[in-house]
Parts: sequence; structure tokens; C-alpha cells
Amino acid sequence: MRQSSNNAFEALALPELGAVFRVARRLTRNEAEAEDLVQETYLKAHKAFASFQLQEFGIRPWLLRILNNSFLNRVARERRAPRSTDHEFLESLESAEGSPASAGGLDFDLLDDEVKAAIENLQPEFRCVLLLWATMEYSYQEIADIIEVPIGTVMSRLHRAKRLMAETLRVYGQ
Repeated sequence: MRQSSNNAFEALALPELGAVFRVARRLTRNEAEAEDLVQETYLKAHKAFASFQLQEFGIRPWLLRILNNSFLNRVARERRAPRSTDHEFLESLESAEGSPASAGGLDFDLLDDEVKAAIENLQPEFRCVLLLWATMEYSYQEIADIIEVPIGTVMSRLHRAKRLMAETLRVYGQ
């Protein structure tokens, strides 16, 4: 019986590995952390597979819900952990203050990086909703199912994420 459960899990979950990894990479902004997060997600999913109820939309939303919860738990854990600041990093911030970008000039070659930075600076709950909506093209209801919040919460988080992005990027539109 255990073997058939493993086979069923593999048949359903492995085809979704690429999509889960893409979301993890966007959430973590780091390839190695994304790999760890995907591994954690699949381990948790495998352990909980016996309680999984297959719906018409497949296993992907369930995996993304586990991924999202794991990501938010990591973020919360990291916020509680003490941080140290590297002396070289502090010096690089001081030297960057005199750069043309900080003087209000727009470097078109860096525009994509600015958009990425604006997304990365969003709080995790806003970044997750924005990424699921914009890059994975999920509907509000699908996002609500994935992150287990009411659809109104998805709508307000997405609205707030868009507003924060617009505020952050307004300088580059002038």
C-alpha cells in the first residue's frame, strides 16, 4: 500500500516541480534558498500526502500552499533571529549614496533591476500574491485557495502590492 502511495505522489507532484521551483525562486530571490524551500515543500507534501484530497485543479495549489506557508515561516524565523552587518556592506552603502541613481537620474539599463528590487522590497504576503497573480496568472480565487485566505484578502493585498510598486517606481516614470 505504501508503494502505491509513493507512486501516486510521484505521478502527481513531480510534474509540478518546475512551477513550484519558479515560485520559490521568485519568493526567496535566491537559487539555493529556493532549492531548499522546494525540498522542504516536497518533504512536507510527501509526509502529508495521505490526507491530500485530489480536486479538479490538481495538486499544484496544494503544493503552492505548502510552499507559501513554509516561506512565511522561514521569513518569521529570520525576523526573530539576530543579525550582524558586514563592515564592507556598510561601506558600499556609503559610497552608493553619491552615485547618479541616488541623485535622481534614471539609468535605463537598470530599470528592470529597479522593478525587481521594488518587488523584492514588498512584504512577503504582498510579494507572494503579486507573483502568483502576475507571473503564474492565477485567478483571485485560485490564489485565495493556495494561500488559504479569503478572496477579499487576496484582492486587498494585490491592490496594496500594486500601489506600493507604483509608489516605489514613480521616480522612474518621471
